[in-house]
Amino acid sequence: MKKQVLQIDEVTLIAFFFIALLIIIILASSLKVVREYERIVVFRLGRLLGAKGPGLVIVLPFVDRVRTIDLRVLTLDVAKQSIITRDNVTVDVDAAVYFRVADPIEATMKVQDYILSSTLLSQTTLRDVLGQVEFDDLLTKRDELNKRLQTILDELTNPWGIKVTAVAIKDVVIPESMQRAIAKQAEAERERRGRIIMADGELQAARKMAEAADYYMKSTAAMRLRELQTWTEIAREKNLIVVTGSTSQDLGVMLGLMKEKKTESQ
Repeated sequence: MKKQVLQIDEVTLIAFFFIALLIIIILASSLKVVREYERIVVFRLGRLLGAKGPGLVIVLPFVDRVRTIDLRVLTLDVAKQSIITRDNVTVDVDAAVYFRVADPIEATMKVQDYILSSTLLSQTTLRDVLGQVEFDDLLTKRDELNKRLQTILDELTNPWGIKVTAVAIKDVVIPESMQRAIAKQAEAERERRGRIIMADGELQAARKMAEAADYYMKSTAAMRLRELQTWTEIAREKNLIVVTGSTSQDLGVMLGLMKEKKTESQ
């Protein structure tokens, strides 16, 4: 009799142990901790219950199915692809697309894999948009093209609950022949600007010389003074003595020059 009681007690303890273990497993699987930047979409027996979180969420094991959605900004690297611009220039372009999930339910119900779908859509949109612009615009209007791509992708992914926050064209690779042509064009542009600057300088100098000539034509004394200054400079450089005519006008000019030299020596 005692042996039978002991056997019953052992069986009961084992049963209690397995029942307690099963309860612990069920409780552990029914409690979900959802982070602040996450949401879980709950399906019960195939029917949508809604998006839950953040915090502690209770789900029914073997009955509920959940899908975790990250609400943070994600980055899509659009693979490099060959694009023919409107003026028939072949370039290799890659880009980055920044987006986030704005509606977890739409991102779950409307598209099977929103990341893959957004990646493929970004590739086709990049090819379509850049194929409609000219090569020079692709190089000089990159910010405008980024904004345009962002607007188009945001409109296309909006039904999926996706918000495209930014698009960045990262690199534009052009053929070597085109690189040489661009380098020659840049060199020609630099030469053109240099010639314009030189021509402007010559034009300003010619205008000043014309003004000076007009002034000397109107003032004989100024003309004579300039002549004597020129002779003085030549004499100073060559260590010569220059003798000019002794008119009263020249005497006054010479006195002026002597006074000027005296002032400079002081």
